[in-house]
Amino acid sequence: MTENKTRGFEIVNAYQEREISLPHRSTHYAAGYDIESAEEIVLPSYWKSLFKYVLKQMGQWIHREDGNDLELEVDKLLKPTLVPTGLKAYMLDDEYLQIVNRSSNPLKRRVILPNSLGIIDKDYYNNDNNEGHIYVQLQNYGVKDVVIKKGDRIAQGIFTKYLLTDDDIGGISERVGGFGSSDK
Repeated sequence: MTENKTRGFEIVNAYQEREISLPHRSTHYAAGYDIESAEEIVLPSYWKSLFKYVLKQMGQWIHREDGNDLELEVDKLLKPTLVPTGLKAYMLDDEYLQIVNRSSNPLKRRVILPNSLGIIDKDYYNNDNNEGHIYVQLQNYGVKDVVIKKGDRIAQGIFTKYLLTDDDIGGISERVGGFGSSDK
């Protein structure tokens, strides 16, 4: 991060030549910066996938030694799709970037963020594992597959301050990985 910059977005190196738009606010009083998809991605319909799976299983039942036959197979269908943005974000020490769903996604596309709210920490920026590339988790609960085109607005980013407790000692001083890396 360059001196005198407090918060903002940059394009990750792998996407420098792909005409990625930096996020911007749509109106003067908008809290969120519109984040676009960096690639075309198909979000499979959860219901369509489940229906196909059930029909397949009616003809053959997969038996697993642990006894979780259907549960394990259906769980795979619920996995969200990671949509690349080609972006990374820098911010002050006491800030994080919230990734929130666009209000039109569930209504118009039947698309949600399965984690409800993504959190991008300051130390995710330029980490060694993936340069801080921001991905948005999306899940399609509609009956048809949804095609997200490159440049489609998929989420909003809101820079937010956070507070520490009086007795906070923090955690490790250096991030050791990328997406979801603070999970031990």
